Amino acid sequence: MTGNVWEWVSDWYGKEYYKKSFKNKPGGSSSGDDKVLRGGSYFFTPRNIRTTRRAMANPDYRFIDIGFRLAASAKIHFLT
Repeated sequence: MTGNVWEWVSDWYGKEYYKKSFKNKPGGSSSGDDKVLRGGSYFFTPRNIRTTRRAMANPDYRFIDIGFRLAASAKIHFLT
C-alpha cells in the first residue's frame, strides 16, 4: 500500500529519536507535539515512496494524501 497516501502511525515524532533508540524495534518517542507519517503518497516521486520514508505533522492536520490503516489480529483455525 506504499505510495497511496501517507499513513498516520501511533509514534510521536522526535527529531533525534533514532540516534538514541534501540536498533531493533524502536518504540517511538513517548510524547511530543507531532505524530509520525510513513510511506509517502501519490504526490511524491517513486524514489521517495517507501516504507522507511518518515515525516511528521500535528495530529489535527488534515490533507487529501494522509490516511490510516485499520488492522486487527486474526485467529487462525486449522482443520484437523
